[in-house]
Amino acid sequence: MELNNQVVLVTGGGTGIGRATSFALAKRGATVIVNYSRSQSDAEETVQWIINQGGRAAAIQADVSQDNEVRNMIETIVQQFGTVDLLVNNASITKHIPMDNLEAATGEIWDELFDVNVKGMFYCARAVAPYMKKNKQGAIVNIGSIAGQTGLGSSLPYAVSKAAVHGLTKSLARALAPDIRVNCVVPGAVATRWWAGKEEQMNRLAPNLLLQRISTPEDIASMICAALEQEAMTGQIITVDSGQTL
Repeated sequence: MELNNQVVLVTGGGTGIGRATSFALAKRGATVIVNYSRSQSDAEETVQWIINQGGRAAAIQADVSQDNEVRNMIETIVQQFGTVDLLVNNASITKHIPMDNLEAATGEIWDELFDVNVKGMFYCARAVAPYMKKNKQGAIVNIGSIAGQTGLGSSLPYAVSKAAVHGLTKSLARALAPDIRVNCVVPGAVATRWWAGKEEQMNRLAPNLLLQRISTPEDIASMICAALEQEAMTGQIITVDSGQTL
């Protein structure tokens, strides 16, 4: 699928992997809708950069964990841009809790992470699906994590939520075929603000990876674009981690 002139929603599109993906999509000629929950200035800065480069973009606020806000967001996008052709489910949150501290993984934390990381992706996919089906084509890329494959991550609930994203991808691929393709890009360590204050740890990790480098947001964005473009692939979990999990 050509990305040129496609309307693409990127959730959490103003920072990190989301921002890099927004830029990459704009460079390929897409109209980029940059969703944000709280990072308004980052989202607007991302949009302004795209416009300054001659691209088309707009920022829109919605908390993806709230189904009514997601539905209102999609309705606004359709009113302004006619449809939603592609979706990048990038918005995610975490809590940093030692893996062996089970008592710290409270019910509230489980609910918060699953509401955003899993249910939020489902809500967005459900809201855009009718428009993609009407167009007889569409593609969704969910952003997973190697934490969902290895069980090791910033917290136990986070790792489990990302494993759920991988499962959601396969189920949505079945539910939305044949018109809508659904794939998942699974980053390993990526040099984003999530590593703020942990640069020394990141530098120690890099030499131990097969490719001896930490992935950049641009690396992940490139694979997201490829997954959106590839018309013969659905239900796939695609790992981009410099060999970290091999």
